[in-house]
Amino acid sequence: MTTMPQDNFQQLAEFLLPEGLLDFFEIEEVYKTGEGFHIHLTEKNIIPKEYHNQKVLSKGFLPEIKIQDFPMRGKAVFLHIKRRRWQVESSGEIISRDWKLVSSGTRITQEFADFLKGLLRYSSD
Repeated sequence: MTTMPQDNFQQLAEFLLPEGLLDFFEIEEVYKTGEGFHIHLTEKNIIPKEYHNQKVLSKGFLPEIKIQDFPMRGKAVFLHIKRRRWQVESSGEIISRDWKLVSSGTRITQEFADFLKGLLRYSSD
């Protein structure tokens, strides 16, 4: 079995995943089970732009969320998403990226922004 060069893998992933996803997330693992395809994504340590003028510290991740995405090749696709959280040093406030702001200021699709905003509902349960 040969492996795909990283740049080819990146291009394929960009084609299959929602536009703009890989601007904010890294693919950590991809595998297939009887259930379907599983793609594990971890949010990059890119400070939200509304906090760039403040000192923030990475505080790990919110609990992983498993979301079913559009099927591929007749198989279910599950996205396992780990979103980051940071702490504003001056106030102690814990923050995470506001996906509503991201959708208005970048090239990610509204569909993807709505998808990520939906994660907030799951993460607060």
